[in-house]
Amino acid sequence: MSKLISSNQQHGTDAQYAADVNKSPFFKKDDQNFINILSTQQINTLQNTSMLDIFLSKDRIIEPHYHPNASELTYCVSGSATISMMNLQTKKFQHYRITSGQAVNIPQGWWHYQIAHAEDTHLQGIFNADIPEVVLGSDILTATPADVFAYSYGLNEELWKDATENIQPSTIIGPPANRKT
Repeated sequence: MSKLISSNQQHGTDAQYAADVNKSPFFKKDDQNFINILSTQQINTLQNTSMLDIFLSKDRIIEPHYHPNASELTYCVSGSATISMMNLQTKKFQHYRITSGQAVNIPQGWWHYQIAHAEDTHLQGIFNADIPEVVLGSDILTATPADVFAYSYGLNEELWKDATENIQPSTIIGPPANRKT
């Protein structure tokens, strides 16, 4: 005979069932461009679920990145954005323009980015992991020694250094204010 376990027994007496996502900052560029997080660190009873609450102004980008431990369902609460992802089988990008009420599923490990097309764009990234892991393009570019890129791709090392010198690690929301065009 199976035994019923109460929720407090299963999760302990310190079980959490609610949180204010506005009080859980993940990244802040400025007052219009920021991301809040909801994970097992905020609600310890969540299982295989987490969320990033993303706020972007027009023409801001969530830099290219991938999640090694989770798929992401990006839902547009308001505004408009393009969700772009590289299909790992075909090595081709797929682009989806979404508006309020629309969503795009990004498979685990797929390289992707999001660009806002309207002021006050609000997206939610919902993950099938307790805490989403992220590998950012800016971190790959700044952490890998320039000589490795030069050797791997037959590049001039000094030109590579010049081209990447203004990239800041963990950019997350771009472009930078001092962008060279």
